[in-house]
Amino acid sequence: MSTRSTLEFLRTETGSGLLLAIAAAVAIAWANSPWAADYAAFVGRPIPVRIGPFAETLTTAAWVKTALMPIFFLVMGLKIKQEVVRGELSNPRRLALPVLAALGGALAPAAIFLAVNAGEDGVAQAWPAAVPTDAAIALALVALAAPRLPPPLRVFLLTVAIVQDLISVALIALVFAGTLKPAMLGGAVATFLVLAAMSRWRAAPYAFWAAGFLLLWGFVLKSGLDPSLAGVLAAAVVPLQPKRPGGPGVLDQLLAALHPYVAFLILPLFILTAAGFSVRDLPADTPTAPVALGLGLALVLGKQAGVFGAAALAIGLKWARRPMGARWLDLYGVSVLCGVGFTLSLYIGELAFGPGDALSQAKVRIGVVAGSLASALWGLAALALSERHRPPEDD
Repeated sequence: MSTRSTLEFLRTETGSGLLLAIAAAVAIAWANSPWAADYAAFVGRPIPVRIGPFAETLTTAAWVKTALMPIFFLVMGLKIKQEVVRGELSNPRRLALPVLAALGGALAPAAIFLAVNAGEDGVAQAWPAAVPTDAAIALALVALAAPRLPPPLRVFLLTVAIVQDLISVALIALVFAGTLKPAMLGGAVATFLVLAAMSRWRAAPYAFWAAGFLLLWGFVLKSGLDPSLAGVLAAAVVPLQPKRPGGPGVLDQLLAALHPYVAFLILPLFILTAAGFSVRDLPADTPTAPVALGLGLALVLGKQAGVFGAAALAIGLKWARRPMGARWLDLYGVSVLCGVGFTLSLYIGELAFGPGDALSQAKVRIGVVAGSLASALWGLAALALSERHRPPEDD
């Protein structure tokens, strides 16, 4: 992957982060305003869709999660594939530090959540919500607090988030698969194999790919698997080669075309429909309930301990090198910002508790929002302190 494409991706993610924060604030304020009934009607409005033999009726919020978020997972899968083939994840020497940091940033928060919720029935399945890092918001906060932060640290943050997203996708497939329907699962496998074979046809019209992806999504949705997996599977078969000699690769074209729509439309819409919760009818002890407390502590304490601890250990043992130009306080501040879970944390939280369990859903949202906000403020303070003492020659 070229440096230019990395910088373009970072800029788009950074710009999206502020919009996501605004969408979350609007959702929470709307859900607790005199117009709260309008918010509930908006997210809960049933919308029937029938296309040939396909028929499904879901709420607005459910359609956003079911039909639009797979496009986010497609873009995420394309970015992971790009990084693995010719980006940060393709270089073993650069790979060690962010991968080890990402593993630490997945294990430590999960351990904290499970410890806080030990003995609580029916809530252990929510632990994967503590794993992801929201790269868009974290990068936006970096741009705000430390505009002179060395670029390798921004790439480190993005790579950690990508690896944790990959772990999250695997957990979604393993933990949240419903009752599988063999016929639909077989249709999904067959469609995937056809798309994989079509990847050798470099000049295939984009309409063919769109039809294939839509068919794959429909089969995955009806099979009992989470539809997010359709996006990841689709990304796996997108060819790297250009349609015509000398042109950009199909993967690069598709990523460049979809990423702005995902960053500035799909993700803000998901946050608007998923982050809102009303505090009026909640029990007074909801913020300190094990689910909320566990997620909050996992994000604000577990993330920084896991990411920074694993990174420091890898550097101390000479398994990896510190990012060029980065100081320990820089690395610590970025590690704290990894506790901004948000988008995927909310997504996984909705999978862990069905829409009928409104109280548990509220606990997840409180924990994710509080933990992400605390991580954001803590990370901003650390990076602002580091920026204040950065020598002029580091600019």
